Amino acid sequence: MVQQPTSDSIIDMFTRLGQTLPIPNFDVDRIIAHHRRNLEALEQSARATAEGTSALMNRQREMLQSMISQATENARGIKMPSSPQEMMTSQVDLARKAFEAAVENAGELGTIMQRSGSASVDILRERIKTAMNELQDGFNKPQGSTPPPTQQV
Repeated sequence: MVQQPTSDSIIDMFTRLGQTLPIPNFDVDRIIAHHRRNLEALEQSARATAEGTSALMNRQREMLQSMISQATENARGIKMPSSPQEMMTSQVDLARKAFEAAVENAGELGTIMQRSGSASVDILRERIKTAMNELQDGFNKPQGSTPPPTQQV
C-alpha cells in the first residue's frame, strides 16, 4: 500500500498538478516583459496625471492671487457714492466683473483638467492596444517551436 504524505502544501499540490497535466510551456521572460511594459505605462499615466494636477494647482494659485489683488485694488478705489442708485450700480458692476472672471477661470481650469485626463488616458489606451497585439501575436505563434527547415534543391 502506497502512503500519501499527510500534509501537502498548496505549492506541492499545484506542482504535482502541473506535472500531471499536459500544459504547454510558458515563456516566463515574455510574460514578465509584458507586465513590465504594463507597469511602465501605468507609471507614465500617473506621471501625466501628476503633472496635470500640478499645473492645475499652480494656475489656481495664480488665479487666487490675481483675485485678491483685484479685490484689494477695487477696495482702494471705492468712493462713497452720492446716491443709492450709484451704490447699487457700483456693486452690480463689481459682482458682474467677479462673475465673469470666475466663469473664465473655471473654463480655463476645465481645459487644463481635460488635457491632463486625456494625456493619461491616451497613454493607457495605447498600451492596451499594444498589449492586445502582443497577445494576438502570442496566440498566432506556437510557443517553443522552431520554423520548419528550408529545403535545398
